[in-house]
Amino acid sequence: MRAFALPFVALAFGLAACQTATVATPPAPPPEQAGAGVTPNTFRMPSGTGCSGEVERFQAVIDNDLATGHTTKGVHTRVSAEISTARSTCAAGNEGGAIGQIRATKARFGYPG
Repeated sequence: MRAFALPFVALAFGLAACQTATVATPPAPPPEQAGAGVTPNTFRMPSGTGCSGEVERFQAVIDNDLATGHTTKGVHTRVSAEISTARSTCAAGNEGGAIGQIRATKARFGYPG
């Protein structure tokens, strides 16, 4: 019986040596894309001063919130309309009024002051 088992053992070792383990590595995500809900590392906050800086920074935040899924298109549209009003107030020279409008919009939609 031993003579009969020896060829099978040799065959089993031979076949095992022919098989190589393959490890599939998942593809890396493109560098410009972050995961869902994550602000991309390319995001830069506008750096203006006064009411125009406040307006542009809040618009950047709400745009990023839409892009990352932290808000809905409907909320983004409503907030952007209020930001547009503040932008017009700022352009008309009413710095305090524009900043007050931005603060009121932030408070109404749950953004820190």
